Amino acid sequence: MEVKKYLSWIFVIVSLALFIPQPLLAQQKYTAQSYIQANKDAAIKYMKEYGIPASIILGIAYHESAHGNSKLATYLNNHFGIKGKNNSTEIKSAYKGYDSVEDSYFDFVNLIESRKQFNVLIDKYGPGNYKKWVLGIAKGGYAASNKWASQVIAIIDKYKLYELDVNPVSPDPHPAVSQNNYTVKKGDSLSELAIRFQTTVSDIKDKNKLTSSNLQIGQELML
Repeated sequence: MEVKKYLSWIFVIVSLALFIPQPLLAQQKYTAQSYIQANKDAAIKYMKEYGIPASIILGIAYHESAHGNSKLATYLNNHFGIKGKNNSTEIKSAYKGYDSVEDSYFDFVNLIESRKQFNVLIDKYGPGNYKKWVLGIAKGGYAASNKWASQVIAIIDKYKLYELDVNPVSPDPHPAVSQNNYTVKKGDSLSELAIRFQTTVSDIKDKNKLTSSNLQIGQELML
């Protein structure tokens, strides 16, 4: 009798599970490490095929998707914040929907390869020099935030994603930080200076009481 009762409960549980919407079943919370482990093979695969560093692919995906836990990642498999059509009945969004996470990764790689402002980085830096890559992608207009580049680089450095690259470039363990004023040169930006001097855009703005990110050639900054 007890066995029959036990089996009945199992049947009820399984039956209920079948009626749970699939997007809810797909909602798994990633840790930083589990996200990297789950997706590093795809990043390495596309690095070998297209010459884009695995650290760039994985680092940007990590940042844009909150390491796989954002709503876009959960409901649309969108890990790069790329806009487009979707058929989701769970959320209303202007962002693109994908059948799988790897489809999202492939679409990002295709975007880098197909747009002139990004594909020049493949020939210029190859599957290494991740800091130059991040700055190049930022300059190409991928993200609106002036903190984006430093945030992505911080992720790559923290989890040593550069070790996945064909030509790994490690961060300098003892960077030379200037305590002097810096004179702005042509092509300088706050995000570049923040990375170069191991600080943040907000710190530079606070120190110099800047109200915008616009710089003038010859301007003196305290770093």
